[in-house]
Amino acid sequence: MNTNQNADLVLEMFRAIESRDAQRVFSLCHPDVEFHWPPSLPYAGRGRGAWAETWVPLQPTPAEQQMYPRIVAATDREVVVLWQQRGLSPGGERLDTPVLGLYQVRDGKLVRAEMFYFDPVAVNGFLNRAKNQTQAG
Repeated sequence: MNTNQNADLVLEMFRAIESRDAQRVFSLCHPDVEFHWPPSLPYAGRGRGAWAETWVPLQPTPAEQQMYPRIVAATDREVVVLWQQRGLSPGGERLDTPVLGLYQVRDGKLVRAEMFYFDPVAVNGFLNRAKNQTQAG
């Protein structure tokens, strides 16, 4: 695929994530797709659906679901995207932090995604507070 097709594929994946269309997301992925999250985050190494299990409950409205992906660079094999991770805790706390993702494409499918959070400490703090609020509620 060419650079534009790769960029379109990755942006389509973001649209599917924002609209909560898991079937579409995985139709855009190679069967052996790998997702790599920072090791310090609770969903690192937990499999394909781990990010969604963590974030879907914390993104109750389209405002939190919007990721505003922006292509930073693209080649015939990789696409770099800057996007926003948003959340709303049960106690009303909001998180809005940038993430840089490196996406590898092969044969028209996503084969690898690696995310680099700008502030994983803040993300972990938010997730821990949200978890405690959920358990207390």
